[in-house]
Amino acid sequence: MCGICGFSGQRSSRNDAEAVLTAMCRSITHRGPDDEGTYVAQGVGLGARRLSILDVQGGHQPLSGEDGTTWAAHNGEIYNFLELREELQGHGHRFSTRTDTEVVLHAYEQWGMGFAGKLHGMFASAIWDGRKEKLILIRDRLGIKPLYYTLLQDGTLVFGSELKALLAYPQVPRELDPQALDLFLTLEYIPSPHSIYRGIYKLPAGSTLEYSRGRLEIKTYWQIDPPAEPMGRLGAAQVSTLTDELYALLKDSVRMRLISDVPLGAFLSGGIDSSAIVGIMRELGASPLKTFSIGFEDRTYDELEHARRIARAFDTEHEEFVLQPQALELTEKLVRHLDEPLGDFSIFPTFLVSEMARKHVTVILSGDGGDELFAGYEHYQAQNLSRNPWLAPAHRLLPPLVRRFPPSPKKKGVWNKLQRYCQGLEYATDLRHFRWMMFLSDREKSQLYSGDFQQALGGIRPLNTRPPLQEAFAAMADFDDVSGECYLDLRTYLVDNILVKVDRMSMAASLETRVPLLDHRIVEFLFRLPGDLKLKGMTTKWIFKKTMERLLPRENIYRRKEGFSIPIKHWLRHELKGLMLDYLNEERIRDGGHFRYPPIQRMIDLHLSGKANFSHQLWALLVFEIWRDTYT
Repeated sequence: MCGICGFSGQRSSRNDAEAVLTAMCRSITHRGPDDEGTYVAQGVGLGARRLSILDVQGGHQPLSGEDGTTWAAHNGEIYNFLELREELQGHGHRFSTRTDTEVVLHAYEQWGMGFAGKLHGMFASAIWDGRKEKLILIRDRLGIKPLYYTLLQDGTLVFGSELKALLAYPQVPRELDPQALDLFLTLEYIPSPHSIYRGIYKLPAGSTLEYSRGRLEIKTYWQIDPPAEPMGRLGAAQVSTLTDELYALLKDSVRMRLISDVPLGAFLSGGIDSSAIVGIMRELGASPLKTFSIGFEDRTYDELEHARRIARAFDTEHEEFVLQPQALELTEKLVRHLDEPLGDFSIFPTFLVSEMARKHVTVILSGDGGDELFAGYEHYQAQNLSRNPWLAPAHRLLPPLVRRFPPSPKKKGVWNKLQRYCQGLEYATDLRHFRWMMFLSDREKSQLYSGDFQQALGGIRPLNTRPPLQEAFAAMADFDDVSGECYLDLRTYLVDNILVKVDRMSMAASLETRVPLLDHRIVEFLFRLPGDLKLKGMTTKWIFKKTMERLLPRENIYRRKEGFSIPIKHWLRHELKGLMLDYLNEERIRDGGHFRYPPIQRMIDLHLSGKANFSHQLWALLVFEIWRDTYT
């Protein structure tokens, strides 16, 4: 695991280029505390910070090919690198290390741009082909590893694993993108290819970028295809066969991700996703098996007992950490680690459990991706209900009734859920899925956004007409209802929220996180299945649950989903109140010019009084103001 950075097209002196490249590398030291390397030639610079996982002694980067004309800097893991290495040796390639980075480089030399489809893993890599004077960037199929780029006016392409690496390049401008800010305040994350900065982009998942002599070309090498034909009604024997096939894929995925020259463990929440991974690790003989969980003083948020049950069942070496409000001193530090605004509250537990795990292991396996693949979120259930014609009369009567009730102080009070559900019903069918994941409606935006900001946006538009989301919305029509919604989450929420959070927070602790559920073979298998195998009635993750009955306690499989959240609504009223009032004061808001202050004051007053829950909106505004104070 590493952080990479570099540029192509620069014509400055070698000394200047090396100084800039070193500064870019130093900005991402946390991603690779073990080693630093650079390569500079005429018109190109490649840099890498290394967290040593494979070939600890011999894996210095960037690496060169056999004749010295090709070079590679690589972030991530290629899980089939041993098989590829053997195949490449059969073609006459010679290896000087045991690293997967060298496999990536020789794969490109052997197969050209076809090498992308050969790689199985999580990765963001850069290759310099000196013979063709071409820079190649590649990102893994699901977007597990990040990669940003920008093309400057002088023709220089600058790239890096994190935005801070690009910002270390002196000529990269820091101009806020109004569209990105609007999307952030709507969704709490910034969907690809946008970044918070105008002109800086995320390379889309499953894509390659080629840059040569001023010409930039981005191509998709992998995508999720709809099934060729519907499966039809399945009998018990067919379902049993499918669960066997899924279990075999899960087992092989975990097996591939156990390869490491350093200690590894697993995050364990006690939910089905992380529990399945821990159980399979034990079945594969992982020993010692170290697991890590985080809990809360507020018992309505705490899931430690569920994790302990799994730890006992599989005899793991289990470590726990209880998150207390004092940890909020981390707020500004963690927001700065993100580089761009991200409103996901769970950055706190994710960082702290990563920091705890890093004291014992260097590599961790995580259950991320299960909710998007198997329709595990409550909004899948909400969509199922909203499509029921028998409930149409209730859908007309409920919203005005439910709006009268105050929010519950509990994590997921019944009225909180019902209020959220009724908000979604006010939208067109194709937007309801996103409404249950949106935190500012168009009406709220028109009140909050200043006139200048609305003008910069060119007006407030529905999400399904926005360029970064329009394509994903259109592709949903190729799948059944449930699978289409899974597809939408995989293309948006997973890659630009969940995976960003996990990558930044684990790498802030110099910990490599591997996600077995996001093996592309599992993804392709699941999207061949009908949606009613994922969401059967109101039972989420149905086929996953049936598959894991052979391994896990039923209490963990069929318990109510809690989610990885924190009591932020309470913290904003108490421990975070001072920070919120400091950053969201009238003078600062007016100085920024993006928002009108009265709507913010109203949200603060109602939230502090307990009459309403504006935790999502206030936290997002707080994150943005901390980011603005730090980076602009």
